Amino acid sequence: MDLEKFKQNTVGMILQFSIPAIIAMVLTSLITVVDGFFIGNYVGEEGIAAVNLGLPIIYLFLSIGLMVSVGGVAIAGMSFGAGNLTACNQVFRQTIATTVVFSVLTGLIVALFFEPMLDFFGAEGQVREYFKIYYGILLSELVVMVVNSSFGMFIRGEGNPQFYMKVNIVSVLANVVLDYVFAVRFHVGIAGIAIASLISEMVSLSMILYFFLKKAKVYHLGTFSFSATLLKRTLLNGSSEFIGEMSTGIVMFAYNFVIMRKIGVDGVTAFTIVGYIAYVFSMIIVGFGQGSSPLISFSFGAKEGELAKKIRKRTNGLVFAIGAAFFVLMAAVSGWYSGLFVKNNAIQEMVRQGMMIFMVSFFFSGMNAITSFYFTSIGKAFESAIISLSRGLVVLLICIFVLPAFLGMTGVWLAAPVTEIITIIISAFLCMREH
Repeated sequence: MDLEKFKQNTVGMILQFSIPAIIAMVLTSLITVVDGFFIGNYVGEEGIAAVNLGLPIIYLFLSIGLMVSVGGVAIAGMSFGAGNLTACNQVFRQTIATTVVFSVLTGLIVALFFEPMLDFFGAEGQVREYFKIYYGILLSELVVMVVNSSFGMFIRGEGNPQFYMKVNIVSVLANVVLDYVFAVRFHVGIAGIAIASLISEMVSLSMILYFFLKKAKVYHLGTFSFSATLLKRTLLNGSSEFIGEMSTGIVMFAYNFVIMRKIGVDGVTAFTIVGYIAYVFSMIIVGFGQGSSPLISFSFGAKEGELAKKIRKRTNGLVFAIGAAFFVLMAAVSGWYSGLFVKNNAIQEMVRQGMMIFMVSFFFSGMNAITSFYFTSIGKAFESAIISLSRGLVVLLICIFVLPAFLGMTGVWLAAPVTEIITIIISAFLCMREH
């Protein structure tokens, strides 16, 4: 990495690192959207509702994976920036090993709580059966997905984000083809959708292992000496990402709880369909975060704190523009989009109305997320955690339980915009305090 290039063309370097990450993350999110399309059209709206009820499981895996991976890659990136390749490789190896162990243990624990979760939501009949079939298979896929994501961060961290983009392209294409084969040709149903995801992640893993065995220049697989101090530092540094993703899981749990009791399966289905757009947008933001984080960590490790701040500000400007573009685009195609997944007129109308309210949050959520990434990348976990906790749990949970009580489904849609507006004020305060 070249500091002079960062200074002379900051936006260009952000885009150079972020665009491959964004493409990778968007492709990953499109797997979810494609799965939703096939489930909605070849399984039914009960299948979409069943998948959404289990989203807290996915966010639990992501929270643990990101805590370990983001914390580890930030520490490794600072060692890389300081020129200590031996130290950054030790961090890499321990981070990957920790990710594998934590993910497997998470899968085993989650499997024990299927029935209590379904009882809590009051899920019955076909929704309950679809949930057990789909997530019974998906637990294995989630373990592989988290490990692949961790590897991907280090691939980007050593300056080769294009390779991981190729991995994601292959994974998405495989998933789309296999979804079609299992759902349309073989009529396997919702089990086939889950199997397609598992096979796609295994294909990605094989490509990633090839990279680290044959092409990697900085990070290499091998033995390492376990360090409890490093583990503690890694988990602490990635704590805001854990809070952010775990909070999202808790929030999804709360959303489902409120919607199931106030509106029912139709409300959950509508919320899920709008959620696909929110998920794609959030993956773009994560792509910017993952692309800019190595630049921020390297700059900070090289004693260029002002450059790190400049990267944050430029990235915030980019994600604000993306949020505005998303809002305009989806406003134009909301009618078409609402009919893409279901043919139920009531659900389609809920989607059209809800989308325009919910997407107001896009103007602020990107800047909040990037600011959180920034603080993590420079080792300020506390500030990052405050932002993540505010937007992902405390304020949002209050809005979820209070607003729908007075406004019904409109209150559900308003919860996210109100939360992000409050959080942007907190983010601005923390940034000003840093100066």
